[in-house]
Amino acid sequence: MIYNLLIGGAAGQGMETIASVLVKLLKRKGFEAFTLQDYMSRVRGGHNFFQIRFGNEEINSHSDKLDGIIALNIDTITLHIDNLNKYGFIIVDESIEYDDDRVISLPLKTIAKKIGNPKVFGNVALGAIMNLFKLKLTYIEELLGETFDPEIAVQNLLAFKEGYTLTQPKFPIEAKDKDNSILVNGNEAIALGALAAGCKFYSAYPMTPSTSIMNYLSSKIKKAGIVVEQAEDEIAAINMAIGASYAGARSMTGTSGGGFALMVEAIGLSSMLEVPLVIAEIQRPGPTTGFPTRTEQGELKFVITCSQGEFPRMVIALRNPEDAFYQTVRAFNLADKYQIPVILLGDQYLADCQRTIKPFDFSLIKIEKHLSDSDYLDGKEYKRYEITETGVSPRIIPGGISHNFVRVDSDEHDEYGQITESASIRVQMNDKRLRKMEFLKKELLEPEFIGKDDFEVLLVGWGSLYSPIKEAVKLLNEDGESKYSALIFGDVWPLPVSLINEKSNKAKKLINIEQNATGQLASLIRENTGIEFNSSILKYDGRPISAQEIYNKLKEVK
Repeated sequence: MIYNLLIGGAAGQGMETIASVLVKLLKRKGFEAFTLQDYMSRVRGGHNFFQIRFGNEEINSHSDKLDGIIALNIDTITLHIDNLNKYGFIIVDESIEYDDDRVISLPLKTIAKKIGNPKVFGNVALGAIMNLFKLKLTYIEELLGETFDPEIAVQNLLAFKEGYTLTQPKFPIEAKDKDNSILVNGNEAIALGALAAGCKFYSAYPMTPSTSIMNYLSSKIKKAGIVVEQAEDEIAAINMAIGASYAGARSMTGTSGGGFALMVEAIGLSSMLEVPLVIAEIQRPGPTTGFPTRTEQGELKFVITCSQGEFPRMVIALRNPEDAFYQTVRAFNLADKYQIPVILLGDQYLADCQRTIKPFDFSLIKIEKHLSDSDYLDGKEYKRYEITETGVSPRIIPGGISHNFVRVDSDEHDEYGQITESASIRVQMNDKRLRKMEFLKKELLEPEFIGKDDFEVLLVGWGSLYSPIKEAVKLLNEDGESKYSALIFGDVWPLPVSLINEKSNKAKKLINIEQNATGQLASLIRENTGIEFNSSILKYDGRPISAQEIYNKLKEVK
């Protein structure tokens, strides 16, 4: 059994705290959980909401169907009641009047006032929910003690207990009370992956929805021994990271589309210097400011073609928090190995959605540093841009080997790093850099295949659409009308083509699903393979597509 709750109200009403307490509590009780955060770009007012799905089954994505609503204002009811099932509930304060049999009107604010803190009324509602699901009040005192100052924690505990007495069990669900999972969102997973990879320098300018990567890393400065710099703008941020990488530190920067646009010239610089660099590009709808707090997949083509000239780069679209962690580690290793920029492509949906997952397996983590030492030189003069079969030149840290200089320049240069106007050397150096791509292609991971080999319809998506497509395939195959499978791309540039070539030949129908208006992955696949899609499901209103939406759209496809 899986339940889906929604907590909604205006910005400033404390929804984030309420939702955070509830999902952490459910997680400690051993439930699988997934949260979706929908918030407007404003400090006060408007309409924000959190969805929390929980149960004893695997949960990959959010759902449109609701079992319960905690409405902090009347707007929450009017905006979401159509998604509430007929056996669901709506918890409101008694001051809110709404004519529906599913409304449970409670004295939330009266009890909070009696306790002496009007702000605890949300936890009165949470106490009522706990009894609706027949869940014991274990772990609550411990959790509130970790969340609030002692006096406020006591008041919130009283609010929970008072709320618990206001309802009767209606949706009993058994808690496992065994918690060996972690609760993490995509940006936290990226930050943890960077730490696991040995990142020692992170610079960024705050830009939603990438900022929480910097916030998390800055909270671990002392424990992790990492330098985190909030730069004055994105141009400064990426150039700081390039400088730190040149000096030998594993370095990273992060931003969203508008900030990435400012970083474009420096991305070319990192390639000309052949300095390893990892960039987290967390997408939101554009152009320009667009929807600052919403989600989209509109920048795939932008990141794979950014900056002037032709140079090697890798782009990895992150699919879920587990993938974000391991792929971030891999990005650092590949950036070091090939001395190239590696771009991690996320989006607001992945960035902000939390889910319970198994703890990361650090036995799978290998930090691969590719630095040369004095034995490599064997008395030879060091050439920073030595022409090699792979295109990868020996890299030493400046000052690391006595009497050997690490010359770098943004202009075209010879093997020693000296500026040149030679036409022949230009061709040699450009070919050398581009030669890395042929070897990088051998490192590519094919898209993940979901389903069985006897499919008739093949769905194709990328990045964070992994979770809703996976759930949609399950729903569709349970119907038994057609057999569905899916390919979800992680590595998107260079584009791995073996599996899409193989599976597309078996499909009676090929459908791409993307959160953009132009079908950018389908276009990229067509350009690289000649494969044509039969139809597309495209969503670009800033809201994440759900498994139910995909299911419904596919039922309409002839």
